Amino acid sequence: MADPPAILDLPLPRRILIMAAVVLASTLYATTLLVASTLLPQMQGSFAATADEIAWTTTFNILATAIVTPMTGFLVARYGRRQVMVGSVSIFTLATYLCGQAESLEAIVAWRILQGGAGAPVVPLANATVLDSFPRNRAGLVSSIFGMTVVLGPVIGPALGGVLAEMYNWRWAFYMIVPAGVIAALGLRFALPPDRPAARTPLDWLGFLSLSISIASLQLVLSRGQRQDWYESLEIIIETGVAGLAFWIFLAHSLTAARPFLDLRLLLDRNYALGLALVFLYGMVNFTPTVLLPSLLQQHAGYPDSIIGLITGYRGIGGTIGFGMTLLIGRWDPRIGMSIGFGILVAQGLWLTQLDLNTGVDVLLANALMQGVGVGVVWVPLTVMTFSGLENRQLAEAMSLFHLLRNIGSSLFISLSVSEILRSGTVNYSRMTEMISPYNEALSLPWVMGGWTMETQAGLARLGREIERQAAMIGYVNAFGMYTAACGVAILLGLLGRKARR
Repeated sequence: MADPPAILDLPLPRRILIMAAVVLASTLYATTLLVASTLLPQMQGSFAATADEIAWTTTFNILATAIVTPMTGFLVARYGRRQVMVGSVSIFTLATYLCGQAESLEAIVAWRILQGGAGAPVVPLANATVLDSFPRNRAGLVSSIFGMTVVLGPVIGPALGGVLAEMYNWRWAFYMIVPAGVIAALGLRFALPPDRPAARTPLDWLGFLSLSISIASLQLVLSRGQRQDWYESLEIIIETGVAGLAFWIFLAHSLTAARPFLDLRLLLDRNYALGLALVFLYGMVNFTPTVLLPSLLQQHAGYPDSIIGLITGYRGIGGTIGFGMTLLIGRWDPRIGMSIGFGILVAQGLWLTQLDLNTGVDVLLANALMQGVGVGVVWVPLTVMTFSGLENRQLAEAMSLFHLLRNIGSSLFISLSVSEILRSGTVNYSRMTEMISPYNEALSLPWVMGGWTMETQAGLARLGREIERQAAMIGYVNAFGMYTAACGVAILLGLLGRKARR
């Protein structure tokens, strides 16, 4: 592994410039993670694609990101941090422009693959560079600044991308990133000091390929499981088997090889091992309400897109408040800070389970603000505790695994939540419709039926629609219950960490 550049030896203004450049770069990459989800309907019409076909633009982007992220440490050792950062941001910006220029489904999928793969090293390297830029006793402050990119990027992307798509078309959601990407690449090129890579180390192909196949298969299971009815599908069974076998090969090889692709000895550090488990849970709870609430509010509660965008914006405001709070909380034991942050998320999740289809906008805005505060408070103590026992030369490799697990946690929990919503909605719809019968004497009472009627076909249709809405709401409440339970588990895990060394 190459030694990190001597950033601490640089004057403070240049270190601030370095931070600005890496924060801009990582924010741009985080912005593209969910922006495509708001563009899928327009893109589907533009390319005359089916829903399953257009979903590949998201699936393959996630796959490319997951495969390349673990390579971050190897790339830094081979080429040096500055060269990898500048190259990644430059290629990412070019791929983003080409996404906007795509004229066919095959082209947009290819450029999304390049975009995900090129941008994958940006966030872990940006995080490592931020920690290298300032003394360790300032880790809390700089982590709070960097952490805003993790929370605010996925909020800014869908909101701003959706507005541009409505005003112009979906291509402008990609074009808006290009000028900032050019600025970020130039800023990194002139701000980061040159660094010499280590001696050329051959790539551990067996470790790399086995881990890549395992991650790719797992992401396919998570992305396509719901469409293929999970383990009723032979495809999902095969992909799960391949993922398990490839991971076993990777694990056995990594524990016996002299120079493995990923150094599993990092896991001997207790705080780092616990941090990986916690960031996996953090990934699970970070984006789940952001993904689930818009569909609930739009399809079942009848909220317009403008209100949904406002709710998403309040989550970003809450995130900013949460990161501001860490300026105080960052001075405390990280275990206390994580307990406070995840405790806020537990309270917010319990509040979510009390929602119904008549909930007012003010309640939804307050809940989104609270969730933003929670995820903002958690990030800084989580980062400080996780990397407190590692040396600077280990940060690039350690960060790649850290952010990989965060992304996998998000994919896994979103898939599980959507599956639970559909399963529970179907089961409860079936149970509730069984009660709608002329033989149910309770329905003959006027105060039971209210304005509903079974006497006409239109009345039955309206009643069926209402039952469908209520059954779906039960599914969402169950998903929010899973979200709350994950936050509670995170509190218990966080207390197992050692006190971070200052």
